[in-house]
Amino acid sequence: MNTPWQALTGPRYLRTRWPWRSAAYLLSGALTGIPALVAIVLLAVFSLVGVGLPLLLLVGVPLAAVERRRLRIAEDAPAPSPHRDPAEPGLLAWARLRFTEQATWRELAYALLHALVLWPLDLLAVGVALLAPAGMMLAPVQLALDGHEAKVVKIWLVDSYPAAFALAAGGVALLAVLLYPLGALAGARAAFTRLLLAPKEAEVVRSRARLVDSFEAERRRIERDLHDGAQQRLVALTMTLGLLRMDAPPGPLADRIGGAHDEAGQVLVEIRDLIQGIHPQVLTDYGLGAALEDAADRSAVPVDTDIDLPRLPQQVETAAYFALLEALANVAKHSGAQQAQVTAHHRRGRLEAVVCDDGRGGADPSRGTGLTGLADRLAVLDGTLSITSPPGGPTVLRLEIPCRPCP
Repeated sequence: MNTPWQALTGPRYLRTRWPWRSAAYLLSGALTGIPALVAIVLLAVFSLVGVGLPLLLLVGVPLAAVERRRLRIAEDAPAPSPHRDPAEPGLLAWARLRFTEQATWRELAYALLHALVLWPLDLLAVGVALLAPAGMMLAPVQLALDGHEAKVVKIWLVDSYPAAFALAAGGVALLAVLLYPLGALAGARAAFTRLLLAPKEAEVVRSRARLVDSFEAERRRIERDLHDGAQQRLVALTMTLGLLRMDAPPGPLADRIGGAHDEAGQVLVEIRDLIQGIHPQVLTDYGLGAALEDAADRSAVPVDTDIDLPRLPQQVETAAYFALLEALANVAKHSGAQQAQVTAHHRRGRLEAVVCDDGRGGADPSRGTGLTGLADRLAVLDGTLSITSPPGGPTVLRLEIPCRPCP
C-alpha cells in the first residue's frame, strides 16, 4: 500500500503503520509551516521598502523541495521536482529560468496556503483525533494524581476508578474511530501537495525521457552491430567476388560472378546508407553543425547554410538532427521548392534552428509528415517545433531547445 487512501480500504488499517504515519505527516507540517510564515511576513515587510520582492516570489521553491521530501512520510511513491535545469551555470540563469516556469507560481501559491491555512488546520485535526482520546485514556492516572476526583479533558468529572476505567475504554474506542478520518485527511493533504508540487506531467516527462534514452541506446546498438557485423562481412564478400571475377576465364561463369559482385556492391551501399540513417557517424564524431552541413550537401533541393554551433549534449544533437533532416526530406518530397536555407546557432542558452524553403506552402504536420512525433521527442527536452506555411509559401520550420554547450 503506497498511500493512506489505499490502506483505509483494507480491513487491517488500525494494525498497519499508516495511522501513525498519517499523524506524523500532519504534525510535521508545523515544522515547515511556521518557518514559511515567518519568512513570508519578513519578506513582505522588506518588499514594502523596495527589497525582498524577488525573494518573496521565490519563497515557494525551497519550501516545495522540503515538502516533496516530507511527502515520503505519507506516501511511498517519490515526488519528482517539476523544475528544469538551467541551460547555463550561475545564479542569474537559475533565477531567470525559475521566474518563467509555471511550477514556481504553483509553489508560491502552495507556500501561502501552507503558511497561512494548512498547517494550523493539520495541527487542529491531530489535536482532536489524538489528544482528546489520549486524555480519556489517562483518566485513571489523572484520578490517582488528583485524589478524590478529576476533571478529564475539561469535560467529564470522574470520582471513582470504575468510571475512570470506563472513560479510558471509551478513549480507546474513540481513538480507533478517529484514526480513520485522520488517515483520510492525511491522504487528501498529500494528494493536494502532490497536485501542486509534483504534478503527473513531471513524472510523464521523466518517463518519456527514459524511453528516449532507451530508444537511443538501442539505435546505437543496431548501428554498431550493422557496422561491425553485416557490413564487414559484405566487404569481405565483395572483395572475394572481385578476386574471383578477375581470375575467372571469360564465359557464363565470369558473367555470373560479375553480376554477384555488382549486386554485393549495391547491397553494401544500401547497408551504409541504412547505417547513416540510423545514426550518422559524422554526428557522433564532429557534432550537429557538421552533420547538418553533410545533410544539406546530400539534399535533393539546393540548400544554403548558415550554421555556427558548438558541441551540444548528445540528446540535443540527435533530436535536432533528425527533426531538421525530416524537414529537409519534406522540402524535397512535398514543397516543390527550388531553394532551401538552414540556419542554426546557439544563443541565450538555446539551440535555435530554422529551415526555410520557397515552395508552394500549405504544409500541415497533421497530414503525416513525421514531424508530430519529432515534436513530441523535442518536448522531452523542453524543446519546441513550430511551422509557418501559408498557401503560396514560404514554409518556415523553427526549432528551439534549451541547452548549454559541452565543455
